[in-house]
Amino acid sequence: MTRLRLYYGLLIVLTIILGLLSRQMSFVPLATGDVLWAIMMFLIIRFLFVGSSLKFVAFVALLVCYLVELSQLYHAAWIDKIRANTLGALVLGRGFLWTDLIAYTIGVSLGLLIAYVLIPDKSG
Repeated sequence: MTRLRLYYGLLIVLTIILGLLSRQMSFVPLATGDVLWAIMMFLIIRFLFVGSSLKFVAFVALLVCYLVELSQLYHAAWIDKIRANTLGALVLGRGFLWTDLIAYTIGVSLGLLIAYVLIPDKSG
């Protein structure tokens, strides 16, 4: 399990770097960042619950992604102030978009694929 956590930890760092780089390159579609954010969320959930089934991890990651996106429909001064900060915007987003839900679904699916293909384990 420790080795699995190491793999997932390294993949989390790599995904964060790719996500930040994707925002710096104008030729990269904006949805790429959303897909990478969802992959990162899958990897974080897997890192935390490495002994759980991949289906459970995918469900929780998708739930978190969708809830964060839906939370963007809520606007109060305190949360909008957090979203105005760069880190807050990266974590919570700025505004609700239906297309983000599609990007998150793709991202979690890719995270699941990464887990099955690159890091096979017996907990499936």
